[in-house]
Amino acid sequence: MSISRRSVRILGVASASAALALGFAGNALACTIGDFSAEATCDGTNGVITVTDKDASATEATITVFLENNGSDAKQVGEAQTVKGKGETVTFSEDWQPNATYRVHVKAGNKVDEDISPNLTTPSKACATESPTPTPTEASPTPSETPSAPAESDTPTPSASESSSTAPATTTDNAPSPAAGSSNLAETGANSNTGMIAGIAGAFVVAGGGAVYYGMRRRGATNGR
Repeated sequence: MSISRRSVRILGVASASAALALGFAGNALACTIGDFSAEATCDGTNGVITVTDKDASATEATITVFLENNGSDAKQVGEAQTVKGKGETVTFSEDWQPNATYRVHVKAGNKVDEDISPNLTTPSKACATESPTPTPTEASPTPSETPSAPAESDTPTPSASESSSTAPATTTDNAPSPAAGSSNLAETGANSNTGMIAGIAGAFVVAGGGAVYYGMRRRGATNGR
């Protein structure tokens, strides 16, 4: 059975199409730098740098991160980590500062050996820090509404009524007696001699008056003769 030129041409076109399709498929599965991306985020209060590998071919790649300063590497962040495509991620702990620049390098066999472009720039706001938990202070004792009574003294205090009602004792036995000559002048009781003296004086007055009257009568009688 002979093959016509037309049939050969058709087979050639089909083979070329298949080869071209396989070429596109191979390129689609190939690992490229475009399969990798980096992002600076916060894990709670800690800063992290996360690198994602979307390589469909699952080619193993090594990721290294560097902090940049004026276009040069200031330090390497942690240790290099490996990732195998299909959306796998690796995380680098880094207390990054706002607007800092990091260089992320990818090495995947003999297919990729370059940096993710452009370099990673961190957000303008740092991760929030936890506010210190205030230490609870001991509650001050609540003052009692009723003041406590003062402690009683061991020595009893005499009451006002007792001190005012109790008269001082009169000491008559040891007091000196007044002089004999001045006792009649000071005393006015039954022991005084004033009444007797007044009676005697009155009697002398009456007697004197009678004597004068009698003398005047005799003189008158004598003159009448």
